[in-house]
Amino acid sequence: MKIVIDTNVLISGIFFGGYPKKILLSLINNKFTACATVEIINEYYEIIQEMINRKQGNLNKSILDPLVCNLDLIETKSNVKLSRDPDDDKFLACAKDAGALYIVSGDKDLLVLNKFENIEIITAKDFCDKYL
Repeated sequence: MKIVIDTNVLISGIFFGGYPKKILLSLINNKFTACATVEIINEYYEIIQEMINRKQGNLNKSILDPLVCNLDLIETKSNVKLSRDPDDDKFLACAKDAGALYIVSGDKDLLVLNKFENIEIITAKDFCDKYL
């Protein structure tokens, strides 16, 4: 099963735990496949650095390395313009071009869509309740 993990789920899993952390640990243990683009991975690293700069922990950006190594890197061809926040369209395009079943997100601008083509957009809790 392929999924796309929104940045807010990744950040929550690293810094706060809960369902997002369960998803990240399952990714590292190869329980499913998570897909991302270079643009998404760059956003992951940028936001991690912002959190570290705000002194949200004694971490460095290398905390992402085991996660990034487990991502399937894809190149998007689709030009999706659907989200209320245009910055979120990259997750929709990634999911579409990867053939993902889910986008796991806590972002209301994505969650309000519920579904994009055949891709469900669900919370970390809902994903965990279904699969982990």
